[in-house]
Amino acid sequence: MTLSPKDSSLLTREVCSLAPIVPVLVIEDVTTARPLAEALVAGGLPALEVTLRTPAALDAIRIMSDVTGGHVGAGTLITPDDVRAAKEAGATFGVSPGATDALLAACEAEDLPLLPGAATASEAMRLLARGYDMLKFFPAEASGGAPALEAIGAPLPQITFCPTGGVSPANVQSYLDLPNVICAGGSWVAPKDLIDHQDWAGIERLARETVKLGAAR
Repeated sequence: MTLSPKDSSLLTREVCSLAPIVPVLVIEDVTTARPLAEALVAGGLPALEVTLRTPAALDAIRIMSDVTGGHVGAGTLITPDDVRAAKEAGATFGVSPGATDALLAACEAEDLPLLPGAATASEAMRLLARGYDMLKFFPAEASGGAPALEAIGAPLPQITFCPTGGVSPANVQSYLDLPNVICAGGSWVAPKDLIDHQDWAGIERLARETVKLGAAR
């Protein structure tokens, strides 16, 4: 079966709707994968994006996929080979910084729901024309931040977004308040120092605090 763009967007929207924040994770040490995922899920953040930026990433996805209640995706998908490797590792969705025809076709062929990146109205329109209406706004802050995303939303109300890139506790609410935003992606809920010190309780507390952001909408 080949996953249609419409179904892909439907499935990624369901994942994005699970919590106000999708943690963007860079895993250096595979032994931290399970306790990190367990802490984030326990804190109320079940959708996890593991970026394919380290040698440990695919093994981390395999391990995290077994954590009850978690929905593990692969981020930084660039090539069709990335897509195939992510799917084989157990990723249930993918995230890309942009979109190429080859990448979209690979995700459709592998039945891997994709959250494709767009930074401009033209990029968003091109993806919409193909059938994708749940997108990643990236890099969010460098592309004009919440005001830019609000402006894009005016002529394109049928598209919803997950802004990522420069999103922080200081500015995240400005994104979550937008009607065309489902959630945001951020790395602050799993800071490197807490991971290095294996402070899983601290990460769980951060996750619980982050969940409260959604209540303010």
